[in-house]
Amino acid sequence: MVYPVYQLGLISFLEYTQAQVSGGEPTTFQGFGNYAELFGDGEFWRVLLATVVFAAACVVSTLAVGCALAVLLTRVRALPRLALMMAALGAWATPAVTGSTVWLLLFDPDFGPVNRMLGLGDHSWTYGRFSAFALVLLEVVWCSFPFVMVTVYAGIRAVPAEVLEAAALDGASQWRIWRSVLAPMLRPILVVVTIQSVIWDFKVFTQIYVMTNGGGIAGQNLVLNVYAYQKAFASSQYSLGSAIGVVMLLILLAVTLVYLRLLRRQGEEL
Repeated sequence: MVYPVYQLGLISFLEYTQAQVSGGEPTTFQGFGNYAELFGDGEFWRVLLATVVFAAACVVSTLAVGCALAVLLTRVRALPRLALMMAALGAWATPAVTGSTVWLLLFDPDFGPVNRMLGLGDHSWTYGRFSAFALVLLEVVWCSFPFVMVTVYAGIRAVPAEVLEAAALDGASQWRIWRSVLAPMLRPILVVVTIQSVIWDFKVFTQIYVMTNGGGIAGQNLVLNVYAYQKAFASSQYSLGSAIGVVMLLILLAVTLVYLRLLRRQGEEL
C-alpha cells in the first residue's frame, strides 16, 4: 500500500497531464500549486459537501438496517433465519456493477416494475438530483447492510443470555435493551462496522458512475471519487486527480483517528 500512496502524493505535486505522459513536455514540480487550484475551485467544495452528506446518510442507514436485522435474526426460528442470512449474503456477494444495473432496471421509467407498482408512470428517478442520490443510497445500503448484520449478529450471540433475560424481567423494552445493554457491550464491534462503512461509503464510485451515467446531468450527482476520475482520465489532469485522492485519504484518516480517540476517552471514563 505504501508505494501507490507514495506515487499518488508525488504526482499531486507535479505538472502531469497527457503531454507529460506522452513525453511531449517535461514533467515539472508544482509544489502546492495543484492543491491551490483545487481549493480555489468552487465545484470541488460543492462536490465535497455532497460527498460528506451522501456518505453520512449511507452510513447511518446501513447501520440502522444492519443492526435492526441482526436483532431480528435473534428473534426468528432457524429456517427463516437461514433464509434471511442467505438472501443478505447474496446481496453482499453481488458485484457492484451488477447490483447497480439491476436497480436501474427495477426503477426504469419505461420497463421498471417499481413505477408501475407505485403508479408513477414514466417518472425518471435519475433525472432529479435528490431522487438520483436517494436511488444510489438504496443500492449502497442494499449491498452493504449484510456486513453489519452478520457482524453485529455474531456479537449479540456472544452476549450471555442471562444478561438479556435479566433486562427483560426488569421490564425493559426491546429498544431499551438494545440502547442500554447490547449497544455498550457491542461497542468494539460497532466501531469496526462504523469505520468500515465510513471508508466504503465515502469513496463510493461504481454505484454513482453506473446509476447516474458518470455523475448525473451537469455533474449534479458527483462525489469525490467520480470527480477525481473525471479530472484524471476524462480531462487528462492526472495531477489534479491525484490531489483529490490525497485529500480523500487525509479526510478518511482524520475521521478514523478522531472517532477512535473519542471512543477511547469514553472507555476511560466508564
